[in-house]
Amino acid sequence: MHDLVIRGGFVVDGTGRPGRIADVVVNDGVITAVVDAGSVDDVGEATRVVDATGKLVTPGWVDIHTHYDGQASWDPYLTPSSWHGVTTVVMGNCGVGFAPAAPDRHEWLIELMEGVEDIPGTALTEGLTWDWESFEEYLDALDRRQFVIDIGAQVAHGPVRGYVMGERGAADEAPTDDDIAAMADIVERGLRAGALGFSTSRTPIHRSKSGELVPGTHAERDELFGIADALARAGHGVFQFAPDHAHLPIDEWPWMKELARRTGRTISVNLNQPDDAPDLWKDVLALLDEASDEGIPIVAQVAGRVVGLLMCLEGSFNPLSFHPAYATLADLPLAERAVALADPALRDEFATAPADGGALYQKLVLDRLDRFWVVEDGDIDYEPPPEQSLAAIAERNGMRASDLMIDQLASNDGNGIVLTPFFNYAYGDLSFSYEVHQHPGTRMGLADAGAHCGVVCDGGTPTFMLTHWTRDRTRGPKLALEHVVRRQTQETAELYGLGDRGALMPGLRADINVIDYDHLTFGAARMAHDLPAGARRLVQKAKGYDATFVAGVQIVDHDEFTGELPGKLIRGPR
Repeated sequence: MHDLVIRGGFVVDGTGRPGRIADVVVNDGVITAVVDAGSVDDVGEATRVVDATGKLVTPGWVDIHTHYDGQASWDPYLTPSSWHGVTTVVMGNCGVGFAPAAPDRHEWLIELMEGVEDIPGTALTEGLTWDWESFEEYLDALDRRQFVIDIGAQVAHGPVRGYVMGERGAADEAPTDDDIAAMADIVERGLRAGALGFSTSRTPIHRSKSGELVPGTHAERDELFGIADALARAGHGVFQFAPDHAHLPIDEWPWMKELARRTGRTISVNLNQPDDAPDLWKDVLALLDEASDEGIPIVAQVAGRVVGLLMCLEGSFNPLSFHPAYATLADLPLAERAVALADPALRDEFATAPADGGALYQKLVLDRLDRFWVVEDGDIDYEPPPEQSLAAIAERNGMRASDLMIDQLASNDGNGIVLTPFFNYAYGDLSFSYEVHQHPGTRMGLADAGAHCGVVCDGGTPTFMLTHWTRDRTRGPKLALEHVVRRQTQETAELYGLGDRGALMPGLRADINVIDYDHLTFGAARMAHDLPAGARRLVQKAKGYDATFVAGVQIVDHDEFTGELPGKLIRGPR
């Protein structure tokens, strides 16, 4: 008698092999057989049978780029990831986290995370338990908690630097040899306790709430290599970092190659397409090919879609907040702000940029209204055509684009949303994403689940990969379903040494999705006040996950949680 049999679904097993109608057999939380449905190899009786006829059956998604470092303190459900079929997450990316944490550095760490990842400081202050100081104690604290999905952690450069160097580390000063040795020791101990990697940031975009660069942004080779040697000594761990994209091919690549060659550890570097360097990614892909030919382990982590800012009046900022005139409205209740924006005189002000203090508004808004789109309720179009931009609609109708923008922001009682791309849309479509997702040197990532709460809603990217790339895309070729599934299961699991999951194969964990593929979609993006202290975040749920299993335990039933919490901390590769 088997524990569970999922019968008759279209099984895409995560290996890249063609999908087939098959039965999946589960016992003791592990897949024990996958056999063609109706074959002579009848699977026999089961305590529970799930009829998956007409449904897509996949491994659970493995999301390697999240920022749940704080949320894991208070939220066993780790949403939005668990709304979208994710069964394993890796956090501690981009050099920010909350361990190690000296008692007098708590507020500093909160402000660092708030500035870099736009997670409300009030939520972090209220929700973080701080029942740790060392990174090992942080893992122990996580190990005492139950989660709906599995969670893995990385040691982040910023907290390590702040712990060892204090204010010198926060100010990004150069470390002494003793400082480097101390940082390396913390990283090595963290890896031996179960961390999956180390992360840092080298981009000037990442700053604390007070405007300080992330500690380690300007770290020199001796610091980077000294820490990376800790990964070599521990024998595992990914070296993940966020680069300054403009400097990646020339300034960063030489030390990256040397570090990866010296340590044998894989470097995972974020790769996006900035507007001011739209073709730089081609150089990076060529360098990845070169590294692969030389046997040097470097991969580029890429997003599934445009990094798009979803701006609304309740968000971290909106297009009008760059105009001096918005200061008179900013503190009004939301509904009153929406009403005030109907004032014709005020709209006249927003139609132009004042000579005094309006340069940023001109640059970021008025000059870019051909790169702003209305967000309708439901599934967001992350590949919007130019003829649907605010500027194009306004020109066709003899209107001011700024008025259309205000109309949208004020709609739905002040909850209207506009989309503008930040990365990955320099060509006006997703052709960049299409190309990089077919390159063997890239890996799926950068969904940033748990972060950018007031202006981005990318935690649903795993769902988008199915709906847009394999089913709905009209502005270019699609990607094969089997390829997309493998991208966010076996490939991501293998990158972090998680060989016990990521595919529907005998002997692997029964992390499984049963998906109503034909009807899979999103709910409306909305601002929810469900973080500690009532802090807000943009959320967007999925519709179409009939079932999600973690180690054979069903955690989602037709898009609703079952209440089961089988997830746990992952300690080290397996």
